[in-house]
Amino acid sequence: MNTTLKAALWMTGAIASFSSMAVAGREVSFALDTFEIMMYRSAIGVVIVVAILALTGTLGQISRQRIGLHFLRNLVHFSGQNLWFYAITVIPLAQVFALEFTSPLWIIILSPLVLGERLTPMRAFSAALGFVGILIVARPSPDTINIGIMAAASAAIFFAFTGMFTKRLTRTDSVGCIMFWLTLMQLGFGLLAAGFDGDIALPDMQTAPWLVVIALGGLLAHFCITNALAIAPATVVMPIDFARLPTIAVVGMLLYNEALDVWVFVGAAVIFAANYLNIVSETRKIRVASGG
Repeated sequence: MNTTLKAALWMTGAIASFSSMAVAGREVSFALDTFEIMMYRSAIGVVIVVAILALTGTLGQISRQRIGLHFLRNLVHFSGQNLWFYAITVIPLAQVFALEFTSPLWIIILSPLVLGERLTPMRAFSAALGFVGILIVARPSPDTINIGIMAAASAAIFFAFTGMFTKRLTRTDSVGCIMFWLTLMQLGFGLLAAGFDGDIALPDMQTAPWLVVIALGGLLAHFCITNALAIAPATVVMPIDFARLPTIAVVGMLLYNEALDVWVFVGAAVIFAANYLNIVSETRKIRVASGG
């Protein structure tokens, strides 16, 4: 199995995890603010990550060699994730995901500077085609711009930097090390932000299960993305995430009666076409390079 296909399979796991997290985040938003959600999610995450590393005998992989980059990566992700959790409470889920999917466009534009990756014509075309699909789904206009849309759009930029910094970390650090600093640092950020006003709401029997889903969904999503980024370029991995859009559109319709029209599927078809072209192109290059 070639690396592009493996990366696509890892991103499938990320799609399912992020969709579950979106539903859980909306379900707890009535009782907890975004900082509290992030704090509890990270607290559960630290326990899970440390337990897994201990059971697998890989605690020794945790390194402080690139602690500065870990800090920067987790700070931008914490900012983007809080904006994302806010956006899913005020605008339709499909719209949040559609705006979030501008992130690969930012990655393709910035990765030559941040990662030193080459911007090939096919990668640029695939990203542009995928972005056209997003515009078809979202159909933004001046009359529809609000704080929720601005939050989701801003989150996309933060997520782009998260993806690129993660790619840089995978060059030297293990997945376990990246996940450890992810959960620990964001727990610290969450405690500071949630406790700033001196009032931290406690979970109850209704919100606790959803917080577990958020924590597991976040960990699994980052685990899948980190593994995908470790074996394929960011400009290949991140556009695959576009498949989340039709998934969450159907979820929003079934659970929250959010409107779903034909343009969602038209846009999704364009997005899938962009992903297909990108994967086929990368697969063909690998086959040629290996003499297959």
